[in-house]
Amino acid sequence: MPVKGQGRLRILPAWLLLVCAVAIMAGCGGGDVRQRTDLEAFSPEEIFQRGEFDLERGRPADAAFYFGEIERLYPYSSWARRGLIMQAFAYHRARDFPNSRAAAQRFLDFFPADEDAAYAQYLLALSYYDQIDDVGRDQGLTFQALQALRVLIEQFPDSEYVPAAILKFDLAFDHLAAKEMEIGRYYLRRNHFTAAINRFRVVVEDFQTTSHTPEALHRLVEAYLSLGLVAEAQTAGAILGHNFQSTVWYQDSFALLTGRGLRPEATGDSWLATIYRQVVLGEWL
Repeated sequence: MPVKGQGRLRILPAWLLLVCAVAIMAGCGGGDVRQRTDLEAFSPEEIFQRGEFDLERGRPADAAFYFGEIERLYPYSSWARRGLIMQAFAYHRARDFPNSRAAAQRFLDFFPADEDAAYAQYLLALSYYDQIDDVGRDQGLTFQALQALRVLIEQFPDSEYVPAAILKFDLAFDHLAAKEMEIGRYYLRRNHFTAAINRFRVVVEDFQTTSHTPEALHRLVEAYLSLGLVAEAQTAGAILGHNFQSTVWYQDSFALLTGRGLRPEATGDSWLATIYRQVVLGEWL
């Protein structure tokens, strides 16, 4: 007859024994318990379960360590593949974006045809996207997020992550336009009209599908009028009136132009006139 408690110990899953071993070592020696645990005594499934345990308890950095150990100890097992994608997820949960990106990219390099490849690409994109905080930051991360999201949308069009990727792509695209607008307004307030025009032109030409286009056209009306370039101001107003007549930006531009005895109409042969012929008249050739 077994000693009381002995039978209970026998039915404990091995991964829970790993948890207990880590806890005991933490109480005995201090230091990083992850480094002090002999993981070679456990199977890849047991180490994977330990990683899940840490994830569920809000310790994603510890979870990422255990998922990574599966790849180190059992590199040719199916658990190594599962551990790698979970490591990318755990690092992202810990907001360790560089390591999340590295793990996701490694998964894509080793398992490009795996069913989780789309998710790896999504995590790769998120590792850039989730660092985009405000329009005042450097836009390099935004460009990288857009590129990674585009790869997901184009290479995995049937993936369940594509709808979220498309939404994030549009938001990141809008973010870039917002940055151009911020700089353009800065120049406009300081009467650096040519520099401001260059920024607003980028929005109109490259980000015309974003929510910032109506304001960009209005600011062009303001800047061109300030420089005495009447034809360009009228043409910007005409494009604004054709595409965004119900906006407050058109109302303001209309007031500016009519206040000087002008009307929103396409005149001259500027870059805006070319856009007017293409967008409004459909003359692309």
